[in-house]
Amino acid sequence: MDYKKFDEQDLNFFLENFDRKRVFYGKEIREDYSHDEMGTIAHYPDILIQVVSTEEVSKVMKYAYDHHLPTVVRGSGTGLVGACVPVFGGIMIETTLMNHILELDTDNLTVTVEPGVLLMELSKYVEDNDLFYPPDPGEKSATIAGNISTNAGGMRAVKYGVTRDYVRGLTVVMPDGQVLELGGKIVKNSSGYGLKDLVIGSEGTLCVITKAILKLVPLPQKTISLLVPFDSFSEAAAVVPKIIKAKHIPTAMEFMERGTILFAEEFLGKKFPDTNSAAYILLTFDGNSKEQVEAEYDSVAHLCLNEGAKDVFIVDTDERKDSVWSARGAFLEAIKASTPEMDECDVVVPRNRVADYIDFSHDLEKKMGIRIPSFGHAGDGNLHLYICRDKMDDVTWKRTLKEAFDQLYGKAFEFDGCVSGEHGIGYAKRNYLEEDYGDYTMNLMVGIKKAFDPNNILNPQKVCEC
Repeated sequence: MDYKKFDEQDLNFFLENFDRKRVFYGKEIREDYSHDEMGTIAHYPDILIQVVSTEEVSKVMKYAYDHHLPTVVRGSGTGLVGACVPVFGGIMIETTLMNHILELDTDNLTVTVEPGVLLMELSKYVEDNDLFYPPDPGEKSATIAGNISTNAGGMRAVKYGVTRDYVRGLTVVMPDGQVLELGGKIVKNSSGYGLKDLVIGSEGTLCVITKAILKLVPLPQKTISLLVPFDSFSEAAAVVPKIIKAKHIPTAMEFMERGTILFAEEFLGKKFPDTNSAAYILLTFDGNSKEQVEAEYDSVAHLCLNEGAKDVFIVDTDERKDSVWSARGAFLEAIKASTPEMDECDVVVPRNRVADYIDFSHDLEKKMGIRIPSFGHAGDGNLHLYICRDKMDDVTWKRTLKEAFDQLYGKAFEFDGCVSGEHGIGYAKRNYLEEDYGDYTMNLMVGIKKAFDPNNILNPQKVCEC
């Protein structure tokens, strides 16, 4: 793509118009700004600006628009598909200093935040006020704007839904610097096209989020988890639709396999309550009374035992909670620590195909002679599989990775699934999105991108190519 090359005139503009302590260029830019958490795609920006206000973001975008400079936005950099990597150099806007909780509105049950507020900070703040923000992605150090940009789901999506269900309003800066207010504190809105919902999940390709109004719910007063072991993953996954049919909807329904648990034990230096079984379902129940929660989990526990579960462990002590949930939170880092390099397949399939899909991944491991550890959200069919490089040389790794991805995504499409359940498309998965959606749908996406960003300067070559 033909962008203006960043030069001394551009540098002088930013040095003169922004606090020098928040402007970095050349060798001042740290290596971690060249990639995201996965690190498989890397490129440095020409300049990094740490913004502190909507007005500053507007000033950056207007300059970028007028001078045709490619621009990307970055929060904590916890993404896994290269969405925040500046593949054409240019400008990087970092929003982590815009990290203030601006308002808690207990009448409307909303909280208003800046984009750089971390998920863990928001969760603690609202819970200290006896309220609850349900979206619960595994990476708690991600920013709220990052969650919105990927429509993150996480472990509680089976009961409470995903990030989109909790975004009431957004303040955004358009690629030409104009500031728009989309939505607000209103509960319903049938006024024209849903531009707010187009922005959610757009991975920073349409505009820059500078403020969000988020929906809250009352904080559940009681939470208990069950750890349920099975002899095989097929048995474990087969229970999930039956639990849903029984109308006892858990807050979370996670699956985990013994191999992944052992990685987490070694990584954390902490024992898991049980590692004698091939597969586990982790269920969480919440409610406003002990009696309500106990009635729900007791019914589900009996259902699981009747369907072949080996046991049911109640995760109710502080020690067990810490052991189980610290392991679940460490799965990604534990797998990452077990191999020199890896890449992720973040597919989503119908709930009743989860067992078939994981069985296919096991067969693929044996067929290709590689490791593909996995875990994920059994309750909504969102599966995270990791292809591990281990001892492969560069040529073998690239060939193997492509073949494994082709097989894994192809099987997801065969099962009426999609490329990504919550991590997005970014730079890495564009070809598989095109394969899944086809030319007509991709052209619609390109048209939306051009309507928002006619000069194609904002996060170019992510999601779809213009």
